[in-house]
Amino acid sequence: MELVDRHDAELPLKEQAELLTLSRRSRYYRPAPPAAEQVAIKHAIDRIYTDQPADGSRRIAVGLERDHGLIVTRKAVQRHMRELGSAGISPGPNLSQRNPADRLSPYLLRGVTAAYPNHVCSIEITSIRLVAGWM
Repeated sequence: MELVDRHDAELPLKEQAELLTLSRRSRYYRPAPPAAEQVAIKHAIDRIYTDQPADGSRRIAVGLERDHGLIVTRKAVQRHMRELGSAGISPGPNLSQRNPADRLSPYLLRGVTAAYPNHVCSIEITSIRLVAGWM
């Protein structure tokens, strides 16, 4: 739209729009500003997300109703979060996979049978729960 020159142009506006394959009507379009209610909802979502970044759209929708008295559907919260560029923090895939850079200790007792006392040493750790805590 910035390429279309309305003042002091050698070509009329109609021909400029045709050359740029633009609709002349879109030259006059002014997007409407968001409603004050939508802005208030986005600010409330941002406050909740800042306090609890792990919360997803479901928890934020419940928090909006509980804390701010705003009744917003989960889908609307998802749309607002997408527009704000925020998403719930969640673990990614393959969290149970070991790091290949970590050193792997070999199992030294593979194929070894304990033939006599004290041939193979091992340690057993037993936890006993007491009234004051664990021992």
